[in-house]
Amino acid sequence: MMRFGLRAHDFGKLPLTQLADTLSAYAPASIQLALAKALSDTPSFPGALSPGYARRLAEAFSKKNIDIAVLGCYFNPIHPDPDAREAGLKRFEEHLRIVRDMGCSVVGTETGSCNADCSYHPDTNSPAAFDSLIKSLERLVRTAERFGAIVGIEAVAHQHTLSTIPKLVEALRRIDSPNLQVIYDPVNLLPYEGLPEIDGTILAVPSNNAQRSFFRQAFDQLGDRIVVVHLKDFRYDQGRKIGDLPTLTGTLDTQGLLNLLVQRKPFVDILLENSDPSTAKTTLTTLQRMNATP
Repeated sequence: MMRFGLRAHDFGKLPLTQLADTLSAYAPASIQLALAKALSDTPSFPGALSPGYARRLAEAFSKKNIDIAVLGCYFNPIHPDPDAREAGLKRFEEHLRIVRDMGCSVVGTETGSCNADCSYHPDTNSPAAFDSLIKSLERLVRTAERFGAIVGIEAVAHQHTLSTIPKLVEALRRIDSPNLQVIYDPVNLLPYEGLPEIDGTILAVPSNNAQRSFFRQAFDQLGDRIVVVHLKDFRYDQGRKIGDLPTLTGTLDTQGLLNLLVQRKPFVDILLENSDPSTAKTTLTTLQRMNATP
């Protein structure tokens, strides 16, 4: 009841056929494909993407029994430079126009920062930044509605405009459209300075009970809007989250998360991030063997 996949650019930036061959060795059910990051032979100039090119991509991966679950087009939707923001919006809209032609529906992005590189900036938490994000998302969602596509948004604690579950909920309320959905990354959403236990204390290593409660909060408030799950790992170091570890190498209660996914979102695409190519096959095998039982 679980579909495990990979983020394509974790395995290099390669020509299309070579990338498909490389990924097929791991036998993923699906991938997240960011054209500019994963493909060395993709056209990069504005207006270059076409339905024919999208079908070529889909065919290359379909021959290897790999679905494209997310077309990644990550950019800063509140970029401080209006010209750079506009370029990002247009690029995203171009992806929305062709995503259905590759047998996929979701184009994904994070939600940006007041810094151009999406790093932490105190003003990112302001109402003005939130309103700026909503303006960008409204435009993208209108485009998605016209092309039968989905804008998938991914929250990141501490540094991005949508940094908490309540902010995600509010964004979905402000833009009431089925074409706006959530890419759920539990590690990204974990608080930067520690996850409170049930009694309010913060441990160096969060308990499984605290983590499972945190997972349930997300599904209780966002479950019907979650279309894809990202999976990686984390640890806290002196009260600060290190959240870019390969799956099964940190302190994430992966078993608890998988149990919840089987119950609440069976067959959702679970895409591993920050994978080490030398261990990814073993990781996928281990995940497949894990018993998703309480």
